Amino acid sequence: MKLGSLKEGGRDGTLVVVSRDLTHAVRAVGIAATLQAALDDWSNAAPRLNALSDELHAGTAPGRFALDLDTLAAPLPRAYEFVDGSAYLPHVERVRKARGAEVPASFYTDPLMYQATSAGFLGPRDPVVVPSEEFGIDLEAEVLVVTDDVPMGVTPAQASQHIQLVGLVNDVSLRGLIPGELAKGFGFLQSKPRSALSPVLVTPDELADAWQGDKLHLPMRTWLNGKWFGEAECGVDMQFSFAELVAHVAKTRPLTAGTLVGSGTIANQDTGKGASCLAEQRTVETLRDGAPSTPFLHFGDTVRIEITDARGQSIFGAIEQVIAPLAQ
Repeated sequence: MKLGSLKEGGRDGTLVVVSRDLTHAVRAVGIAATLQAALDDWSNAAPRLNALSDELHAGTAPGRFALDLDTLAAPLPRAYEFVDGSAYLPHVERVRKARGAEVPASFYTDPLMYQATSAGFLGPRDPVVVPSEEFGIDLEAEVLVVTDDVPMGVTPAQASQHIQLVGLVNDVSLRGLIPGELAKGFGFLQSKPRSALSPVLVTPDELADAWQGDKLHLPMRTWLNGKWFGEAECGVDMQFSFAELVAHVAKTRPLTAGTLVGSGTIANQDTGKGASCLAEQRTVETLRDGAPSTPFLHFGDTVRIEITDARGQSIFGAIEQVIAPLAQ
């Protein structure tokens, strides 16, 4: 099934079940008011939401309506926790090579992750508002999963059973602020504003054969200002599966239902696939030409992030955003 949240009913939106072609929806009346409420009681809510999804596709769901994707908030407008990884080592290797640094051996056996911003997520059509272009505005096209309650100390095999939803995220980064923050040795803060989620999140069974080994095996397609930017394969060169990432986070703490776990920027060894963030493209240009030629984002630029199935049907809906200045 596919789940989204309307921009109504308060900060956490109103939960809707969405049709596979993203054209119709129905409010989950009597099941759960919000997606977070459904995740809090997933074992009971999921079967009922699945039944409602069946009714929606049969055309018998009471309250079925035509869906305008512009009316959707992020599926989880705010979440208890968002942890993001960097599971695609080609990205890490290139960035470090460009500045003459080696990749630590531990990166190949121990996931690189950080605590991200979760107090609010941008909707899939909301603008990315930034105070200044000088901050080095960048997109990062990623896959993420959402868990139910995860016990502390789970194995990857056990963690796999707690992955309930899959979606996309534009993990916005301000590249100009990152070096100074990392130099302090305490991680990201100002350089990581709010991220945007795809219009819907889907259960892994919706992905059929494209979901194998707790990885999504489809290309991540990105466009800048309507021009093709990349289509890196999500299932290729991913050093750690989502089950391994979830288990890594839960090593010393349980995870609350509604925890989001990101893959990090999708990147392949094959640079002919393009890139999923500007920093990646600029690194490729630096290694090839001695200097980057692709600029970071400017106000008025547009970003589109999407994954389609084998028939060309959008799975999660597209993240489509414009970069906008902070109103004075």
